[in-house]
Amino acid sequence: MALDIEQIKKLRAMTGVGLTDAKKALEATGGDFDKAVEEMRIKGIAKADKKADRAVSAGIVHSYVHGDKIGVLVEVSCETDFVARTDDFRKFANNLALHIAASSPEVVSAADVPEARVEKERELIQAELKEQDKPADMIEKISEGKLAKFKAEISLLEQPFVKNPDQTIGDYLKSTIAQLGENIVIRRFARIELGQ
Repeated sequence: MALDIEQIKKLRAMTGVGLTDAKKALEATGGDFDKAVEEMRIKGIAKADKKADRAVSAGIVHSYVHGDKIGVLVEVSCETDFVARTDDFRKFANNLALHIAASSPEVVSAADVPEARVEKERELIQAELKEQDKPADMIEKISEGKLAKFKAEISLLEQPFVKNPDQTIGDYLKSTIAQLGENIVIRRFARIELGQ
C-alpha cells in the first residue's frame, strides 16, 4: 500500500515521533490517519509511564506575566540540559505558566492537598448535605465524590488544559514526556495576582 508522504509528515509533526515510526503506524492502520494518531498516543503514554522513575536533575524555572496583573513562576525538571534547552521543553513550561495564570490551581497534584484542608472541606460538604436532609448512609458516598471533585479542581495535573480542554495537564505532561523522550516533573509553581 502506497502511503502519502504528506500524511506521514503530518503524523510526525502531531506526535513528535520519527518518520519511520509514523510510517509504521499508518501502515499498521491501513492508512487511517485518525487511528494512527490514536495508536501513537497510546504508545507514547505507555512510554511516558515507563520513564516516570528516571531521575530528573536538569530543567528550568520559567516566568510568565499576564497584562502586568498576574505573574507566574514554574519549576519544571527533566533528565538532561540538552532537553531543557529545547524549544519544545520551553514551550511546555510556558504553556504550564499560562495555564496556571488562567486557572489558578493551588497544588501540583491531588496528593499535595493538605489533610487539614481536605478535612475542613469534608465538614462543609457534610454540613451542606445534612441541611438538604440527605439520608445518613448517602452522605458519606456523596461526600467522597464531592471531595474528589474538589481536589481535582485545585490540582494542576487534574485540571483541563486551557488550550485544549479535552486534555488534562497530566495528559499534556505525559504526551510531552513521550515526545521529548525524557522524564519530566512539574516541581512547584507560584502565582501572584495584583491586589490579592
